[in-house]
Amino acid sequence: MPQQGFLYKISKSFDEVGHIARFIGRYFKETFTGPFEWRETIRQSYEVGYKTLPLITLTSFIVGLVFTRQSRPSLQEFGAESWLPALISIAIVRAMGPLITAILCAGKVGSQIGAELSSMRVTEQIDAMEVSAAKPFRFLVVTRVTAMTLMLPILVTYSVVIALFGGYVSVNAEELTSMSLYLNQIFSAVDFLDITSSFINHLS
Repeated sequence: MPQQGFLYKISKSFDEVGHIARFIGRYFKETFTGPFEWRETIRQSYEVGYKTLPLITLTSFIVGLVFTRQSRPSLQEFGAESWLPALISIAIVRAMGPLITAILCAGKVGSQIGAELSSMRVTEQIDAMEVSAAKPFRFLVVTRVTAMTLMLPILVTYSVVIALFGGYVSVNAEELTSMSLYLNQIFSAVDFLDITSSFINHLS
């Protein structure tokens, strides 16, 4: 019995991988065969991007502020307070900015899309689209996935900027550091590889 249960779990895992691969293949097929639903994609980009900004603004600012305040005592023990802006920039650009954006988008946008599509399935709107010779996968799925793919890099960049500003508020409150000095220390610590890894993290 334990062996059968293990084999069942393995087979279910392969089934899930197969469904994901088929979904990805169908998405690219529908995307590049056209016609593309530009108007719906723009509308979904507005839903995904603009309506998520208030939540990302508040969360990113608080995370940057709290992370800076929590990091200061550890650096003070070694007399390395001057390294605080560099530490903030590397941590936020590499990991925290993409992580915040991914969690918020998965929670807010993902649940919203799931609820919307489930409601359309229950009320038979998707069946009505199929009967009317429309392509519901292209209109409902391709547009949303494309909008999410386009908006996430913008949201990640915005989240990083807001979190760094939250870090500046904390640093300035303790040391009265100027914005120009703070930005200079940040940009001197961050290179192109950090920015690239940030976008790779959000895509993964």
